[in-house]
Amino acid sequence: MLLLISSLGHLGLCVGEDILSPGPLSGAVAGLVKFTTNLVPPKNPFLSVSWSFKGLNIITSTSTNTTQPGYVSRITLDRATGGLELRNLVLEDSGEYTVTIIPHEGPQKQGKTTLTVYAPITGATVRSPVAVLIEERSSTNLTCEASGSIGSRIWMKDGRPLHPSSRLSFSADNRTVFIQPVHFSNHGTYQCRVSNPVSTMTVAHNLTVNFGPHNISIIGPSAATPGQRVMLQCTADSVPLANFNWMFNGNETRVNNSMYIIERLGLENIGNYTCSARNMVTMLENSTMLNLRGKKNGKGCLVIHTYVKVKPLFKEFQYRNTPGLRNVFWKMLISNFTTQIS
Repeated sequence: MLLLISSLGHLGLCVGEDILSPGPLSGAVAGLVKFTTNLVPPKNPFLSVSWSFKGLNIITSTSTNTTQPGYVSRITLDRATGGLELRNLVLEDSGEYTVTIIPHEGPQKQGKTTLTVYAPITGATVRSPVAVLIEERSSTNLTCEASGSIGSRIWMKDGRPLHPSSRLSFSADNRTVFIQPVHFSNHGTYQCRVSNPVSTMTVAHNLTVNFGPHNISIIGPSAATPGQRVMLQCTADSVPLANFNWMFNGNETRVNNSMYIIERLGLENIGNYTCSARNMVTMLENSTMLNLRGKKNGKGCLVIHTYVKVKPLFKEFQYRNTPGLRNVFWKMLISNFTTQIS
């Protein structure tokens, strides 16, 4: 062992020293890469600088440069530091590179590193089978394809990472996402990000899951002052949008949209309003009800305003101590008819 170390020292080898920057290096097809050393230009030029690829010499520089065919117009040697620039990269340039430097004084220096050349990602697409998807009744899959050197595929939905679940799984290479069966939460925009060390490409795909109607509700007052304009809005989570129809006190109305409008609330409008929502793809229907009441005034009285046509006369009738009534006032003035009931 002592003899071996002595022999290496005599040959001028610098055992264990690597003069190249930490690798591995990455490059893109048609691009360039620079192999840099950690050496400071010496006072006296190196006696020799040589580079080899997979054990075969590609350039040796002494008093002159000797470059192998295929590299003549592709490489530039930095004689001062021993660095090398390699241009017009091709996939076949991937592999191990070795630099050997013999300085004017001191031991021989050597370094090794690995280069991997990647084809940039292009033409990324996400496709899925053409089908009408219905919640809990259908299954589907999404497949991410691309050209180039694919290092990884990452799936997202609505901008957030996609994770396996009881419904969702991935192929071994992350190329395909399987959803079985689909749920309304699977409706949305899916993104596939394909990348390698030199390029990244993200592509989106909209997945339509027909579902609902869910969460049907009526937005509007449960009590309103008589004479007031009342609007009732029916909402439901549904893809596609649901069709609506209204019933009042169990009877059909002619209102077939999400909005039910009462222009002026009267006694005849007090009661139960039922909204039904129907999805014409899932063929499911759901309904909800709102009980609309008249609002009392500050004296605890329900005030109703109606209008009738009468002769232009003014009459006032006052009844007191009538069983069940505190005061009843009848006032007739042109076309105004007001009833106050406690």
